[in-house]
Amino acid sequence: MPTAKAAHEAVHNRLVFSRRAEKLTQALDSLIPASASILDVGCGNGLISCKLRQLSPGRDFTGIDVVARETCMIPCRMYDGKTIPFSPDAFDYVLFVDVLHHTTAAEDLLLQAKRIARRGIVIKDHYCESRLDYYTLAFMDWVGNAQYGIALPNRYRAAAEWRAMFARFGLQPVRTLEDIGLYPGPFNAVFGRKLHFVSLLDK
Repeated sequence: MPTAKAAHEAVHNRLVFSRRAEKLTQALDSLIPASASILDVGCGNGLISCKLRQLSPGRDFTGIDVVARETCMIPCRMYDGKTIPFSPDAFDYVLFVDVLHHTTAAEDLLLQAKRIARRGIVIKDHYCESRLDYYTLAFMDWVGNAQYGIALPNRYRAAAEWRAMFARFGLQPVRTLEDIGLYPGPFNAVFGRKLHFVSLLDK
């Protein structure tokens, strides 16, 4: 008999994770050039970067993460979650996919990313404009990440807070996507809404 954890993972993967990966890949593919070196911060198992590389083999990905996975689909190394271990201008782009709300040092990581990226930063994260948004996002994070032991500080920001932070650090949004359609059918009305964005930032 499957365990409760195994059943939870199977349902989550079938209903959410596969579609999310495809939709995220499509959105990111429209923002990231076909030929570039990219540091994927918090890469997990490397699935999104691997899919982006399959679409454009000229993309060269390196991953870092604080949680070790059994396998990773891109070259990956561990780091402490505080100091990104690369020199200035080491990559064309730095990529954060649902990472910055998992840390209490988001601003510091963003500043480090600006130093490391030659051309820009790509971020997928959340907008949190109400108490309902907060509890929805917190539930989604618990379902998707608690099983992997990922920290859940739930540091969500409103759209205006994101814009203010980008401006403060001299990062110019080139293009932002908000209607990503990550979830199937009625689930998107609850868990999609205006909660997600993907943005390409120029230095």
